[in-house]
Amino acid sequence: METAQRPPIRVVVFDAYGTLFDVYSIGVLAEQLFPGKGDALTRLWRERQIDYTRLRTLSNRYQPFDVVTRDALRWTADALGLALTEAAETQLMARYAQLSAHADALDALRALKAMNMRLAILSNGTPAMLDVLVEHTGMQGMFERVLSVDAVGQYKTAAAAYQLAPDAFGLPAREMLFVSSNGWDACGAAWFGYTTIWINRSGLPAERLGVTPDATGDSLHEVVRFITTRT
Repeated sequence: METAQRPPIRVVVFDAYGTLFDVYSIGVLAEQLFPGKGDALTRLWRERQIDYTRLRTLSNRYQPFDVVTRDALRWTADALGLALTEAAETQLMARYAQLSAHADALDALRALKAMNMRLAILSNGTPAMLDVLVEHTGMQGMFERVLSVDAVGQYKTAAAAYQLAPDAFGLPAREMLFVSSNGWDACGAAWFGYTTIWINRSGLPAERLGVTPDATGDSLHEVVRFITTRT
């Protein structure tokens, strides 16, 4: 019997950047372009990118994710004292459009599809960015919906962003499993009402936000295990 404490999971909703796609896979190119600075550039770029999504949402100054990503790259180069030429910027942005998939992503998606789970992406990325990444990583046909916050002009953790998946599927958030490798995103989704899993790839401490994901693991295989134990 279904209970209020353990609602059925009808859809698995994935964050994209960091969860399915490795945002740090760009580090190889960054190191080639800026020897000795590649890791710092990659990590600070990611931090500033997320900072800008939050600032723009809080201030109602939305710009698409590719614009935010480029602005964050330019700021990072300035902060690190790097001479970011037009050619280097073009290379890095092109590589960002073709990030690698995490090694566990395709296997986990295939296992979930074999279980007849409905799958979706809900991401800060633009529709064009997400379409390219899905094709580049061989994930075509895996997702019933690929949802972008572009539709509402607010980034996660805004409620309007998280509402996209319940609206798309006509289901309550609690009957959807939201999967993110970003602790802040897992917390935001839990606040909104999703059942949540935090894929803690980097062994980070739990966020101090007064909310706890329903499960935590270090790979996307934890999603398969979670679904298996719920059925």
